[in-house]
Amino acid sequence: MASKEIELMAHLMRRAGFGAARDELEAYAAKGYEATVEELVDPDAHGVPHVDEDNFYRHHPAAENPGGNPTNGQANWMYRLINTPRPLEEKMTLFWHHVFATGNAKIDHCAVVLEQIDTFRKHGMGSFRDLLVKVARDPAMIFWLDNNENHKGAPNENWGRELLELFSMGQGNYTENDVKEASRAFTGWTISPSLPRMPFQRYPWYFEYRPEDHDDGEKVFLGHRGRFNGEDIIDIIVRQPATARFIARHLYNFFVADEVQVPSWQDLPPGDPVAINRIGEVFVSSGYNMREVMRMLLNSDFFKDPQVWYAKVKSPAEVVAGAMRLVGDHRSPSPGIGAIGLEPGYQGQALLDPPSVEGWHTGKEWIDSGSLLRRINFVADRIGSVSLPGVRSIIDRLADREDMSSHELVDACLDLVGPVRVNADTRDEIIAHVENGGPVRRGSTESEKAAFAQRVGETLQLIASTREYQFG
Repeated sequence: MASKEIELMAHLMRRAGFGAARDELEAYAAKGYEATVEELVDPDAHGVPHVDEDNFYRHHPAAENPGGNPTNGQANWMYRLINTPRPLEEKMTLFWHHVFATGNAKIDHCAVVLEQIDTFRKHGMGSFRDLLVKVARDPAMIFWLDNNENHKGAPNENWGRELLELFSMGQGNYTENDVKEASRAFTGWTISPSLPRMPFQRYPWYFEYRPEDHDDGEKVFLGHRGRFNGEDIIDIIVRQPATARFIARHLYNFFVADEVQVPSWQDLPPGDPVAINRIGEVFVSSGYNMREVMRMLLNSDFFKDPQVWYAKVKSPAEVVAGAMRLVGDHRSPSPGIGAIGLEPGYQGQALLDPPSVEGWHTGKEWIDSGSLLRRINFVADRIGSVSLPGVRSIIDRLADREDMSSHELVDACLDLVGPVRVNADTRDEIIAHVENGGPVRRGSTESEKAAFAQRVGETLQLIASTREYQFG
């Protein structure tokens, strides 16, 4: 059985990253939990390197500037999810992509969407207020929510509405007039003219502020009166108690335990209101500093509580990136990363292309009969490949032990692949399957060793097919 320390570290790395192999977990455990959290929340202060972009682009040049090709853009990001030495930084990037959902299906300029993702990567652990300003100036967001059509005397309310409803405060905390006044404040925030895409494909987009198109008249927003511009609106928004609650609930749902979906938040209370209040308090007291919020969250008792260890269904991106990190595949820029980047979409989460501005519905809504089968088959195919380095490492660890009983093999595999806790009936079913194959012997000849490796691979595949493995 795994030690409590290793189990807790595995939980941390599933939530604050995309899982970790046993060697990594043991190295983190040697550092200690709080020291590991510090490295996760502040990688710059600990000298943690970035992904080697030059090496990746040397082998996959089309992924550097994918233009309108979302496959190349998805490959770009998936490679980072699998290989980042800064897992929380990339997990926060995925979090903000879920909150500020922006889709290439409308934008049709994947390089611009990737620039937004890079904004989340660089600034997602900083000030939420500053991040909101950057998002409001982001060309992909401006086009996605039509703020380039928001003009003085003819406001377009799309961005103003979603800023309040889905990006900061949530329904029930503002009026229709607040939407109108916010939209007026963001007139003139647009995209600079760009060259036509032909004959050399897409050109970069840039933010442009046009003062002559900005409505500089007096506005009344959330009880405040003034000749507000967009940044003034954001300053008012971040001071609202509703904003702290809204971000806290998003963080809890993403990092701690599955909640009901955003449209139900107005009607249904959170599962752990004490935790939500605590997250909101630190959000406010830190001056909206997400690094401080995440430091508190990951060190909190409510996060470390074993009752929440398997209280989240893994998102497709987590399933794919976690499996690849575990088995050690695509840890260098090899061919085939494009197909891996597409895989989350087949499971219901097309990276860079959320279904709407509301983002994806999470939790049990990730699972239906088709997506579940796809998830299981994807992981089982990789984890059963005994030549992959991560799988080979598990086999080698087991081969160093004496011959094992069926239940000892199953328990050891559950330990090394997670650790994963399965219920007694599931464990008994896996043991029964292993027993059908006869005694478990590591052997001494090459054929015997190969047979042992195959037995381990099959056992790992059964574990990957369990309900518990699909929870993170």
